[in-house]
Amino acid sequence: MQIGLAETRPAVKNEEAKVSDDGDSSANRPRRSQRWYDSQDMRGFAHRQRTQQMGIRREEFLGRPVIGIINTWSEMSPCHIHLRERAQAVKRGVLLAGGYPVELPAMSVGEVMVKPTTMLYRNFLAMETEELLRSHPIDGAVLLGGCDKSTPGLLMGAISMDLPVIYCPAGPMSNGQWRGTKTGAGTHTKKYWDELRAGNITADDWIDLESRMTRSIGTCNTMGTASTMTSIVDAMGLTFTGASSIPAADSGHVRMASACGERIVAMVAEDLKPSTFLTRDSFLNGVAAYMALGGSTNAAIHLIAMAGRAGVSLTLDDLAQAAARIPVCANLFPSGEYLMEDFFFAGGLRAQLAKLSDELDLSARTVEGRTLGEAIAGAECFDDDVIRGAGHPVVPLSRGVTLALLRGNLCPDGAIIKTSAAEPRLLDHTGPALVFDSHAELSASIDQPDLEITEDTVLILRNAGPVGAPGMPEWGNLPIPKKLLAKGVRDMVRISDARMSGTHYGACIVHAAPEAAIGGPLALVRTGDLIRLNVAAGTLDMLVDEAELAHRRAAWRAPDTPYQRSYAALYQAHVGQAPQGCDFDFLAGRAPTPEPPIF
Repeated sequence: MQIGLAETRPAVKNEEAKVSDDGDSSANRPRRSQRWYDSQDMRGFAHRQRTQQMGIRREEFLGRPVIGIINTWSEMSPCHIHLRERAQAVKRGVLLAGGYPVELPAMSVGEVMVKPTTMLYRNFLAMETEELLRSHPIDGAVLLGGCDKSTPGLLMGAISMDLPVIYCPAGPMSNGQWRGTKTGAGTHTKKYWDELRAGNITADDWIDLESRMTRSIGTCNTMGTASTMTSIVDAMGLTFTGASSIPAADSGHVRMASACGERIVAMVAEDLKPSTFLTRDSFLNGVAAYMALGGSTNAAIHLIAMAGRAGVSLTLDDLAQAAARIPVCANLFPSGEYLMEDFFFAGGLRAQLAKLSDELDLSARTVEGRTLGEAIAGAECFDDDVIRGAGHPVVPLSRGVTLALLRGNLCPDGAIIKTSAAEPRLLDHTGPALVFDSHAELSASIDQPDLEITEDTVLILRNAGPVGAPGMPEWGNLPIPKKLLAKGVRDMVRISDARMSGTHYGACIVHAAPEAAIGGPLALVRTGDLIRLNVAAGTLDMLVDEAELAHRRAAWRAPDTPYQRSYAALYQAHVGQAPQGCDFDFLAGRAPTPEPPIF
């Protein structure tokens, strides 16, 4: 089965997969949907009756596995705008394999349009996915998503529900170019915004960029959070190996969607649920891919949350240890110079995983019905400048890593920095703090000509974490003040309890925990305090004596929240901190949830 540049043929034929090792035919295993459709009481009658009300013949659904297509399509999400069409391709594959496909819409957490942040709604999508699968007669599901929070949201819910599922990634957009220069979504938006503020490009140039940088359907074409997360779950075995690299506009992407529909029917027959193959080693395979790709800092939160749903122990220390061992090998923005379409034509994730094989558990199983080693066997690289091995990395370990973990009296539970995308001169730095209590205050002040600031100043934004914002927006890439941009400054040390877009870059320390809004040390720092960063030592401290900190702590009061009702109020009451994945306390873990009663 050819879906693009990746060979995705399962290890066994569907017919063979229907017989388990002990000889029992999976055809005789009761399917979950039979509780709804097969009973001869009034409820069963009503379920069959109402399905036929939609014009579906009995022969089309009775006796067939019911496949849910969880679709995050939305006209407010350019990353997902094509998923309505991809759902049709999935249905073709399901029908080809003898299943009954049903499409179920779910919240589209597409970036840019959703405010204050899609991270506020990741757990909402996780809940919705889990409950859509639980409350309906679904035997298995194809998950359609791709933009940043949709991947972890869909999979957190699916892992908790534990039905056979396969992920169908939305795919990256085509390459962008402006006046002969490759332009990556997000990365170059930030770069050209700084150039506009510095007076190096005109307002007309800025308008011209609007229609040229993002020129097709699909997710960001850099190694931002979207491609980071789809590549991670690809390496974990949750989709066809290499599917995450296929551009959204490529015809191979349509074929991949159809293949997902066909494969999920076989997975239902095999009872291939996440719990049967997702192990700690599966997650560590995802971590290895994350580091080699120079992926987004956001993945640190999402990976830990997904692992928590699977009952797998995964910590920031695990991620940092992998990052210290595995250099950035993919030559992709923002750490490199190419875009996702170049990565695809160079061989895609299969080729990158093949060059990373020494860091992988090749015996880990995948949704294809074979091991990861079998899935990447024979993978070829067609451009060794785009896809590199550890012997010739884009960013040597001595220069920077995908994720460095910091602790100190400013972040005792941890904070992270992507040193591969920061100026090396800033990784050992001491400077005075300039503190902002809100993004509104920051925005109103940062470009004031009388702002007291130098390039050695450490910019701090607080009250932007999971509880404080709420939702931990991507505010961590604090803007360089206009007066410094005019002097040629393009990077400064910046600290926040917020997140940062995966497409951005710079010496930005994010996810400082505990966050300021719950009384974390970030709440105690004052403008003028000296801040000491030493990445090599893994430390981040405010140089303030303990007696003064105790005095400030005693005077601290929690900020007021305007959310007395709504989903945001639920979020603030139950969300965890960044090092624990920001999941809800009542959703984390593997405690069993009963199937719905049918009367």
